[in-house]
Amino acid sequence: FHTLFMLQVENVKLLDRYTNRKAANGTLYLTATHLIYVDASAEVRKETWILHHHIATVEKLPLTTAGYPLLIHCKNFHVAHFVIGQERDCHEVYTSLLKLSQPVKPEELYAFSYNPKMSKENREIGWKLIDLKVDYQRMGIPNNYWEITDVNKDYEVCNTYPPEIVVPRAANKAVVVGSSRFRSRGRIPVLSYLYKGNNAAICRCSQPLSGFSARCLEDEQMLQAIREANPGSPFMYVVDTRPKLNAMANRAAGKGYENEDNYDNIRFKFIGIENIHVMRNSLQKLLEVCEMKSPSMSDFLTGLENSGWLRHIKAVMDAGVFLAKAVKDEKASVLVHCSDGWDRTAQVCSLASLLLDPFYRTFKGFMVLIEKEWIAMGHKFSHRCGHLDGDPKEVSPVFTQFVECVWQLMQQFPCTFEFNERFLLEIHDHVYSCQFGNFLGTCHKEREDLKICEKTHSLWPFLLQKKQELRNPLYRGFTAYKELQPNTLPFSFQFWCGMYNRFDKGMHPKQCVLDHLLSCMSQKMKLEDNASELENKLPFLDGPLPSEACSLSKVGRAASKTPMLNTPQDYEGEPPPVLSNGTSAGDIDVTSDVDQKYKENLSRHRDLHDLNDAIDVLDSEAKDGKPQHH
Repeated sequence: FHTLFMLQVENVKLLDRYTNRKAANGTLYLTATHLIYVDASAEVRKETWILHHHIATVEKLPLTTAGYPLLIHCKNFHVAHFVIGQERDCHEVYTSLLKLSQPVKPEELYAFSYNPKMSKENREIGWKLIDLKVDYQRMGIPNNYWEITDVNKDYEVCNTYPPEIVVPRAANKAVVVGSSRFRSRGRIPVLSYLYKGNNAAICRCSQPLSGFSARCLEDEQMLQAIREANPGSPFMYVVDTRPKLNAMANRAAGKGYENEDNYDNIRFKFIGIENIHVMRNSLQKLLEVCEMKSPSMSDFLTGLENSGWLRHIKAVMDAGVFLAKAVKDEKASVLVHCSDGWDRTAQVCSLASLLLDPFYRTFKGFMVLIEKEWIAMGHKFSHRCGHLDGDPKEVSPVFTQFVECVWQLMQQFPCTFEFNERFLLEIHDHVYSCQFGNFLGTCHKEREDLKICEKTHSLWPFLLQKKQELRNPLYRGFTAYKELQPNTLPFSFQFWCGMYNRFDKGMHPKQCVLDHLLSCMSQKMKLEDNASELENKLPFLDGPLPSEACSLSKVGRAASKTPMLNTPQDYEGEPPPVLSNGTSAGDIDVTSDVDQKYKENLSRHRDLHDLNDAIDVLDSEAKDGKPQHH
């Protein structure tokens, strides 16, 4: 961190929105990268750090009796309300933050100055941690129907796709190039995910330049090649994720959607997810609800409904569920697009992959999924997240919605994800922080031009170092469940307080059961290590130990260690059961057993020794899948 203070202001108040506590009084510092507030009124030194890149808006409010208010809204939904004594100081902080939070050139972003004292070799290893070719190999590619091609190595086919793409083996270069001329921005149909169970594929592209009547032979041949790469199905779906009215409006501009008469054996379907402008406005309305000072229940629920936010989350989830069911149940391949194929298409393809494949629900797999569907395939992080001073109409919470959909799935299936909510929040924070190079720019070519791998660090090794605190203590392992079938009825969706009101400590004093369990398990591991050390010393003092004393620590340690899977061979084995929620009377409620047992044990045991026993019960339940009755 930069230690040089560019600005220092004394006697600054920090207001708490949700309590009537006396405002904090302290010193505000501005560095090259952070705003730092040090609370002088606290008994213990308390610091608030806000990264300049996280700042979305800075607002000067009307003068009050206390001084000159400055309201800061952050992209990670932190809101800081300062009151500064002098107008001159307030104006200086305001103008400095406007400049520091809106860099003009990519080279001014934090990632290019962030220096965690890592060797060049380790940094390079960090960038090689995620290899998309390994993921395609895991799917069984290359094979008789699909190949990895470098046809785009000089970005001649599409300058927003990576150099290597996966296309049907039957589609030669002439078909690929011809199709690219008929697709918006040259974003041809390419493979996103291959379901090994039945050869059904999820592919993605942009809208065709069809207008009202134009057609392209090579594009028709490309779709035919995708359909024929799945011999088990006589047809394929083409899914347009836009509302039909939007797609029809694009026709007038020479774009639009596929005409079923021109493509053999396709079934065309609209799934209406609104555009980036509607989503931006919806989030703004949601945040206004979150910031209401003392809302009545009616005000809160009405505001939440009027924002439309959960309705949009449901639309994205519905689309992902449709894709997963088409692939798994109908054994049909699906081609997905929106307008340019880098917003709604990324949301839907990554969500469907997550539902179909348990690998993407692990730490490593989720990183691979983001690299593959978002980073490599050209989601415009720089524009959508407002990294640089640019067009505010290009900013939209597309990735935020995907992260929320994953969180909604975690609420329905709490034992199926290796990671916890904090892992999602860390990723979301760093998409906006610009501290790491992964999310800079808009596409592979742009990151190449910026020399991201040479000049910045990757986020993924940083997160894996914190794996212990980001893991889900209820995770039942890679083979416990295969496909997920979430319930998408309206009552299944919750307001995500942990994201949108995460920094409002005074609003909701709460204790998270999973966090408590994670800390108990961490403490248990430390005690086991201590016990193990003492056991090793005892023979020198008293002779051999009773056999039962050794068994506990060995069993506990074995249960608490989960291997990091990384190669295609690691994922073979018996097919695990499909896990659905609210779809049949015979569904197994895994969490109720675990939660109930946890509550019972917690009330029964009060001291640390007994709490460890309670966790052992949980460990054994997680292995057996059955509650232990006492």
